[in-house]
Amino acid sequence: MYSMFDLLFQTPSYRQVYVISDSEMKELKKNQHQEELDEITKQKVRLEDAFKAQLKHLEEREKEVKKELKVLSASKDK
Repeated sequence: MYSMFDLLFQTPSYRQVYVISDSEMKELKKNQHQEELDEITKQKVRLEDAFKAQLKHLEEREKEVKKELKVLSASKDK
């Protein structure tokens, strides 16, 4: 029969450690930073596109409301 202690003693209490050279570490950091920069650029483009679409929608709605307001004002004056 298994107990909690069996699980505790069967699992290793250490983690694997990888040793890499300074040049490999620099290259790894460079790649990570480049990936992060690429993702930031993509997010900016998506955000700008969403902003432009929302702005266009609001401008169209503004025109519609102004038109309806003119119609209502004209019919009220009669």
